[in-house]
Amino acid sequence: MELRQLEHFLVVADEGNFTRAAALVHMSQSALSSSIRSLERQLSAELFERTTRRVLLTDAGVALRDHARRIIGEVAAARLAVESITGVDAGTIDIGTVQTFTAIDLPATMALFHRHHRMVQMRLREATTTQLIEALIEGELDLAFVALDATPLHTSLTEVARYDESLVAIAGPDHPISVKRSVDLDELAEHGFIDFEAGPGLQTVVADLFSAARVQREITCRVGDMGRLVDLVHHGLGVAVVPAPVAHAANLVVAVPLETTPPATRSLALLSRTGGPTNPAAKRFLGLLDHPR
Repeated sequence: MELRQLEHFLVVADEGNFTRAAALVHMSQSALSSSIRSLERQLSAELFERTTRRVLLTDAGVALRDHARRIIGEVAAARLAVESITGVDAGTIDIGTVQTFTAIDLPATMALFHRHHRMVQMRLREATTTQLIEALIEGELDLAFVALDATPLHTSLTEVARYDESLVAIAGPDHPISVKRSVDLDELAEHGFIDFEAGPGLQTVVADLFSAARVQREITCRVGDMGRLVDLVHHGLGVAVVPAPVAHAANLVVAVPLETTPPATRSLALLSRTGGPTNPAAKRFLGLLDHPR
């Protein structure tokens, strides 16, 4: 049993889909499937039940999952112990982010870090807030950029920085609300709604926004990919509420300000484990960021 096999197993378990998991670990789906089959042969047990829609853990897979997380966490701790001695000029840094994070230019920051620390390997994981928080708690990530809702943070985590973003409605160029200067929630709810379904964060913030206003939406479609959501809005399937930076970066749709009191916003945060990261590379990475409060 190899560490990389356990890492592959956990990514598939978290994603419930071999295609998405393969993209996250930057390998072909066939290679990832081969790695999982090899692990299953070594354990003499099937770890996943493969359905037409999702990949589900078997009882054996559930039993392995917690052990795999602990093993990877211990390996990460051992790596950090060595890296704390060797310093920031070697080792790895593991960063997680939700797909709609736009508060800072993360690719540019990572490129800047690489120019100064070329021997440090950077690994970027894109996942939901729930998955990123779990990975951070388990020691699989050094830092995570997540979308927050009203749920309190786990006691083992700390908020390093917070970034607030305005929310706006988006519509296709031929949609009736695309010509309006602003729109309230009642009027927005008269049209089919496309919901961004990615767990705590934007999804729950938007749901709470309508719930607080006692406005009932008719959800036409639920989608977990922001690019796909924008495409669907562009083709007139419905309207949506998204962060303003996402709307303004999407040329295919029209952004319409929301009439709400107080103004509609969502919060993003940079999280680390309580006490801050012990990884020297992660500490240096934090030094490149502005920390608005």
